[in-house]
Amino acid sequence: MLLNALPLLAPIILLGAAFAPRWLHGLSAQKGAMLAEGAALAAVAVAGLSAVLLATSGSGDSFLFGLSGIGFSVRLDIISVVMLLLVTFIGWVVVRYARTYLDGEARQDAFTFWLLATLAAVLLLVQSGNVAQFVFAWIATSICLHKLLLFYPERVAAQRAAHKKFVISRISDLAIIGAALLLAGTYGTTQISTILAEAEQGLGGGFALAAAGLLALAAILKSAQFPTHGWLTEVMEAPTPVSALLHAGVVNAGGFALIRFADVMLLSPLVLALLVLIGGFTALFGGLVMLTQPTVKASLAWSTIAQMGFMILQCGLALFPLALLHIVAHSLYKAHAFLSAGGAVERVVAIRKPGPVAVPNMGAVTRAFVVALAIYGIVYAILGLGFDFGGKSPQAVALGAILIFGVAYLLAQGFADAAPRALTQRTATYAATVTLSYLVLQRASEWLTAGTLPATPQAGALEWALILLALISFGLVALAQATLPLWSYHPAAQGLRVHLTNGLYINAITDRILGGWARTPSSDKGAAQ
Repeated sequence: MLLNALPLLAPIILLGAAFAPRWLHGLSAQKGAMLAEGAALAAVAVAGLSAVLLATSGSGDSFLFGLSGIGFSVRLDIISVVMLLLVTFIGWVVVRYARTYLDGEARQDAFTFWLLATLAAVLLLVQSGNVAQFVFAWIATSICLHKLLLFYPERVAAQRAAHKKFVISRISDLAIIGAALLLAGTYGTTQISTILAEAEQGLGGGFALAAAGLLALAAILKSAQFPTHGWLTEVMEAPTPVSALLHAGVVNAGGFALIRFADVMLLSPLVLALLVLIGGFTALFGGLVMLTQPTVKASLAWSTIAQMGFMILQCGLALFPLALLHIVAHSLYKAHAFLSAGGAVERVVAIRKPGPVAVPNMGAVTRAFVVALAIYGIVYAILGLGFDFGGKSPQAVALGAILIFGVAYLLAQGFADAAPRALTQRTATYAATVTLSYLVLQRASEWLTAGTLPATPQAGALEWALILLALISFGLVALAQATLPLWSYHPAAQGLRVHLTNGLYINAITDRILGGWARTPSSDKGAAQ
């Protein structure tokens, strides 16, 4: 049990590097940043050793460093190890990037401190063995991130975004505190593994259902779901490493909470249904608004909102292993996207004469959707012969079909009449490769988390209704996206584009409610101190 506490070394090392410049007088900001990079790399090594420990000794809980169920402990299982590897790796990349990015900044030392503190808080969250530690790390992550968002406190836009995020986070904190108190009181323990074991047996009653509702609320607020998403699109005033860390890591905390307490969430089908509706709508809404954004970072921010919505949708469908896979894939992609955004813009500007664009007609789009679904069915059938895909839940099959709609969009470009044969062949090969990769990764995630995450329950009438609603909604949006060049110049479409560019003005309503536009720089500085 004591050896299972190994992951606690990672946040301890990061906090040690954060406080080192304050203990070692005369240490320059650049040397402090180099020390931080070394500490982040050491945290990656600790995560790797934790993975080895899990593989050799199996899952389990560490000793509680505290009293009466309150303190620090580690839940060592596939969920915590995957998140440890992910957070430490992205954290190391961000810390390394920030060392160069902020070189010469007057407050580089303060930035490095809060960056390491944020990473340490996230690591404490993902390895939490008890609900008290989970709540502490949940709140600490938000507070440390708030300091990073206000790295340039003189910028009014940064103040407004940080204020909005602060208010929403405090509501999320109250929800997670309430859920923790209900869980601890209902099951008579703060140990997460015991709570999950009891919930797996269907125990808990009404208080457990209430806890599931509060967990869902906390996740919705933490992961920027509609209509509380506005703050995520306004935090671009912070340095680029903050955007990368936020979009690739911190915003995933809501989905992680649902995954960690999956057995509790399964007690309430109604709460799961609400997650499907909210997550699905947010995914569609964010995806449409993303297409209308004029800047790279704004587009990436709306992409994150859409991706978080899709992750919440997966949790609502009780596809928790796939939600964990989504967190890993999205985090790696989004960290790279933010850190390389500047280079991508330069490469686009360097293209002096773009090539011809192949515009698909309705016939090409129809063929693309038919071929994409056929490829999905063929690959699914072939894999089912040797990898037990035949017993897949309808929720997982439907989710795969939704993802294939994106493949159909790419196929449509290759099937356009003006498209060269090479493009048609390349898109067809890409479609088959993506489909095969997704199904293999899907199976791998389910295999790795078997015994840790609950299996997807059998679909009832409510689940089937949600599945059909999701398929129809995402299918129509994919069709609209594939045929965009055919109708985008219609006056009605132009008007819709203006409204979507402004996010249907939901953010303005939130600003009015929170008094965001009325805040002055002086009042925000005082609030931030």
